[in-house]
Amino acid sequence: MNYRFFITMAAFLTASVSLFAQGERKDKTAVTYEEIYDEPYSVNKLFVGLQPLYAELFATNVNAGFGLEASYYHKDKLDFKAHFRKTYTQQFFDFARDLADKQSSVDNRAQAFIYFELGGTYHAKDFEESSKTKMFLYKNSYKGNKWAARVPLSAEVPCKVRKIYGVRLGGIAWNSSVDLDRVMKEQGLTNADLKDVDSDVGLPETEFNEQGEEQSVHAFTNIYSKGLYVGGSMTWIKNVAVNFDKFEEGIDDMIFTAFFDVLVSPSLQLDDVVYTPKALDGTPILEDQATYSVSPVKTKAIGFRLGIDGRFNRQLSWAYGGEFGYRPTVAGMGFYAMLKISFPVFGTNLDYKVESFGK
Repeated sequence: MNYRFFITMAAFLTASVSLFAQGERKDKTAVTYEEIYDEPYSVNKLFVGLQPLYAELFATNVNAGFGLEASYYHKDKLDFKAHFRKTYTQQFFDFARDLADKQSSVDNRAQAFIYFELGGTYHAKDFEESSKTKMFLYKNSYKGNKWAARVPLSAEVPCKVRKIYGVRLGGIAWNSSVDLDRVMKEQGLTNADLKDVDSDVGLPETEFNEQGEEQSVHAFTNIYSKGLYVGGSMTWIKNVAVNFDKFEEGIDDMIFTAFFDVLVSPSLQLDDVVYTPKALDGTPILEDQATYSVSPVKTKAIGFRLGIDGRFNRQLSWAYGGEFGYRPTVAGMGFYAMLKISFPVFGTNLDYKVESFGK
């Protein structure tokens, strides 16, 4: 039995090799090319991109929405970045805020998720090296289904690569709703640990709804974070174009950055909880409204992140980015992972000067 199995496998492998040899592509021939440009230092100075969608898995508040990002490169010495993002609506997608609207027993207004970032990178080392890039070979006749069904050929082309070792520094500010029920469960607290600032009485565990049924008191609050980031980055820039014989032009104009930052937020504020007790029929007893301190809730002021950013050196293009780490926030709820897409991205070198001559 084993003897027959090995003979069958040997025959199958022999046939596969034969078919592979017979299937050698006829168009796999050497190509020639002419360099159009290879200038990694000649990139646009300013990029402004609209982010129609970002998505963030954040333990404090899962959220998604839109954003705006701008990057500016200054004389091969510095580059700056400004970034803003927020959720589209409560339902799409601001999880803690939406949950607060549906379940909250307290009087606090749920804060929308909003994020701001502004910072710069000093080019500690900015240099050029020899490298290679892989370019796919394309013809206009490959359009449509013919291109989709084709395994494209590629060619390696020598080029220059610009590398930047950077030192990063900037500021971050963000606001968000917080589900205190989840936070207190994570930290081993209960409603009773949130004390009335006047009478030292704990927040009630239960209340009555309009139907006279007893239900749990669900507590929500808002968090406001202001902090800094400091870290390092490495950027690779290629800006090369070649003209292939019998194929369309090949371009590699990628600007790719990988970074690591330490996040520090000396200012982490949580709103105290405002609660109005209810009568047996669920009617609010306004004269008994009280404020309960959230000081027992622990926060963590230090975190970190790892991330990437990619864009193209073109007047109109797209970009992408992503990062993950532990963000300073309430203790135990700092993990996050975020992805973002920018389209369109407008690029310009801000050089509008032209020569003039007298007649």
